[in-house]
Amino acid sequence: MEHARKTFRHIEYVFLDRDGVINRKPPEGKYVCTWHDFHLLPGTEGAIAALNASGRKVIVVTNQRGVALGLYTEDDVRLIHTELQRHLAAYSAHVDAFYFCPHDNAQCSCRKPEIGLFEQAFRDFPDASRANSILIGDSISDIQAARRLAIPSIFIPGEPGSRKPGGVEAEAMAEAIAESLAQAVDRYFPL
Repeated sequence: MEHARKTFRHIEYVFLDRDGVINRKPPEGKYVCTWHDFHLLPGTEGAIAALNASGRKVIVVTNQRGVALGLYTEDDVRLIHTELQRHLAAYSAHVDAFYFCPHDNAQCSCRKPEIGLFEQAFRDFPDASRANSILIGDSISDIQAARRLAIPSIFIPGEPGSRKPGGVEAEAMAEAIAESLAQAVDRYFPL
């Protein structure tokens, strides 16, 4: 589907999925368990720095089912996020908040496509609203969550070897498409 070229100048809060948007998503069924497994995608640091410099808030919302499967702990997730912040600081970049769901499928109201993580963020950031927020994600569950929230979304198809099922549907549902976070920021968030 061809998406019209548009910009999101009015957006103040940029919600990002993590695996597949910020860092390389492992093949389906594999998980990022440690910082050693966490490999940033090209241009991620500059993209986040550009969002920061524009005055926008950057909020990560990520499903971390590996916790429920016993592959790693919630503390392991927090340690990865701490290391990511340390890494981003060297590029004058930062994430304003991290929210993650540690549950398995159908166990909660926070696992995307449910919207519990976003509702928590809206409580923590009272100036955030459906009118000034967007989600950038790489899966159908990300785009479905954006639809449930009635916020726009940008879909990143991801690398061929790690794409999730439902990509064609997600592409059709999203307001825009980009090959990477860097391209999304450059194309849709002019300074």
